[in-house]
Amino acid sequence: MSREEIRKDTEKKMEKALTVLHEELKGLRTGRASPALVEHLKIDCYGATAPLKQLASIATPESQTLTIKPYDPALLKEIEKAILQSDLGLNPQSDGKLIRIVIPPLSEERRKKLAKQASELGEQVKVSMRNVRRDANKHVDKEEDESLLTEDDAKKARDDVQKLTRDYEKKAEDSIARKTEEIMKL
Repeated sequence: MSREEIRKDTEKKMEKALTVLHEELKGLRTGRASPALVEHLKIDCYGATAPLKQLASIATPESQTLTIKPYDPALLKEIEKAILQSDLGLNPQSDGKLIRIVIPPLSEERRKKLAKQASELGEQVKVSMRNVRRDANKHVDKEEDESLLTEDDAKKARDDVQKLTRDYEKKAEDSIARKTEEIMKL
């Protein structure tokens, strides 16, 4: 594997870790209604589980209200149950066809907990990125030992991997900072 291939492979893995972080952050509640809050909830249906977004249309008719309209009305109870069992602290109300969720404003204590949760997610992703860096560096060492990379190319490859790690950790930190600011905003 060439130095460029190692860099591309490392970058792809770090990009994947960052994408996972962004998906996780979408699910963290802020004071506003957002379909991303519930769309990834797993619903038991038809003998399997599926994400809510595949089973219902999710809308925000107002800034503090979510509506969920299942494509199959028979799933209404399962969707309600999944929302109640989630750690989102939401109270769904059903009229037999539609589930309406009013998003209550967050207490200061809950905001701090969510900000801490966002920070923990960021740390998990950074650990994941460092593992990717470690694996890439091991690969570079192996290639160098087998004389597939020159000493100079191996050093440059390690430098590339380190730069990628710093860049992606910075992106993760920026995402966490934005989400924390969003959570703490009244």
